[in-house]
Amino acid sequence: MIEGLAALYIFMLAGFTGYEIISRVPVILHTPLMSGSNFVHGIVLVGAMIALGIAETTAEQIIGFVAVLLGAGNAVGGYVVTERMLEMFKSSSKERSDG
Repeated sequence: MIEGLAALYIFMLAGFTGYEIISRVPVILHTPLMSGSNFVHGIVLVGAMIALGIAETTAEQIIGFVAVLLGAGNAVGGYVVTERMLEMFKSSSKERSDG
């Protein structure tokens, strides 16, 4: 019981700390920050796959499967957002011809 409360407390502290750190990042640094967070999402996905691989009970397997799904979605979504952000900085190469 106490271990679960300690884990919940650490999770809440990490959430508040992450929010405070991200909210203070200048706009110009968001793209490099997203690239770094995509790396972290990849590590989380690998950890979830390892946890699913060593799961023994049905409950552990279900939780591991959900963790892999959410981790994969998070990683893919991060790359999609990064790609869209990078598209905003590209100049249009097509010349406009008003005939």
